[in-house]
Amino acid sequence: MIRDARLEDIDALVALEERCFETDRLSRRNFRHLIARGKAVTLLEEDEGSVTGYVLVLFHRGTSLARLYSIAVDPALHRSGLGRRLTEAAENAARARDCVTMRLEIRTDNHASIGLFKGMGYREFGTYTDYYEDHMSALRMEKRLVANLEQSLAHVPYYQQTLEFTCGPATLMMAMKAVDDSLVLGRRLELRLWREATTIFMTAGHGGCGPYGMALSAYQRDFPLEVFVNDLGTMFVDSVRSEEKKEVMRLVEEDFLAEIEQAQIPLHYRPIRVPEMISKMALGGIPVILISSYRIYKEKFPHWVVVTGYDDRFIYVHDSFVDVDKGKSVTDCINMPILKREFEQMARYGRSGQRAALIIYPKGRQIVATTHGEPI
Repeated sequence: MIRDARLEDIDALVALEERCFETDRLSRRNFRHLIARGKAVTLLEEDEGSVTGYVLVLFHRGTSLARLYSIAVDPALHRSGLGRRLTEAAENAARARDCVTMRLEIRTDNHASIGLFKGMGYREFGTYTDYYEDHMSALRMEKRLVANLEQSLAHVPYYQQTLEFTCGPATLMMAMKAVDDSLVLGRRLELRLWREATTIFMTAGHGGCGPYGMALSAYQRDFPLEVFVNDLGTMFVDSVRSEEKKEVMRLVEEDFLAEIEQAQIPLHYRPIRVPEMISKMALGGIPVILISSYRIYKEKFPHWVVVTGYDDRFIYVHDSFVDVDKGKSVTDCINMPILKREFEQMARYGRSGQRAALIIYPKGRQIVATTHGEPI
């Protein structure tokens, strides 16, 4: 019988964990937290009162991505079909939460499990080196849980931001690399872009990057682009209280805008619309979109993501921020599926609902203006 795990199952789960794994074991505290939290489900199979296997699935706020975080089968029951039954139960739990994709990491030397997942339709899409405690690498695998959605994805390389305030540069780097493979990604470029595009002050700590500074950084590297904003006011000015800091931000933005006008970068004072965004992707453009992080991280700060694709129901994005404290890995942040209606709500920031987007094109591409569609 496969059922939801309860807190009284923790002793049996810890004992099973110790029988199955020599390293990277989940602790009693881990199980207690994951069973009690709302964004995870732990399923177990019970046979005559004994726990013979479990599977643990994580869900992430604001996205339709599930992650098979851990699965264990009693060594005495290997090749019994229990691993497949648990995986199927995990997939059903994910579908019940409107998840479109299941992802997982698996040791590269775990050939039996790799064969099981491949046989169930999972495909490899990357590798982590030195991932486990014993330095073994991990395969990243995924499976589409909704077969009738035709997915259109651009090839956007992933880059993880190295500082908490460099989501803008990291996202811009991914977009530029997508249209120019010769671009070399690294921390030196990340920090250089931040220095060029920073607004100097933000909610706390170091300044973040607004659309105008980022646009100029792309332009200076010969990338054609368009800028979309819906607000004539200073971006992010409400994120600081000091009038002196507000004035500095206004002066920085005025300087950026003067440079944009001189460079003749197309600047549209309106929000980009979903069909328009998709049409620009069809022309080779890569959208970089400002969102409010609240709907994903429950923290109110502006955040940049890069759009990597779409289908009938979802927008897919790379998120350069990997929230390790919440148990996330890079696997959770690549091609994140977000329901279009959810994306519409998060693609704005602050009390005034500021919206901003950059469309980055391949070098030499002529920009085609479009004005149709429904608002993001």
